[in-house]
Amino acid sequence: MATDTTTEEEILDVYLSRLNGHAWGLALGLLSAIGLFGATLVLVLKGGENVGQHLGILSQYFWGYNVSVAGSFVGAVWAFVVGYLAARLVCAVYNLAARR
Repeated sequence: MATDTTTEEEILDVYLSRLNGHAWGLALGLLSAIGLFGATLVLVLKGGENVGQHLGILSQYFWGYNVSVAGSFVGAVWAFVVGYLAARLVCAVYNLAARR
């Protein structure tokens, strides 16, 4: 009876030590998307002579992004994709290391 409990505890321990890549991907993707969306809108609403010159550099990496209201939606999609993929990669590496 004790061996069955030990086996179940070991299985549970291994299962709980793994990260859910999809959940982490959604969480980091949404945080990234909301962050870039909000930052872009704040800069657009703030206005000024040269709106968001530093944030505008992201247009080199995110096709279609610029510091505007329409660009904030494009940037949010790109930020979600990049955040999701980054989190999936981190979880895959962690799960591989935890398995060993």
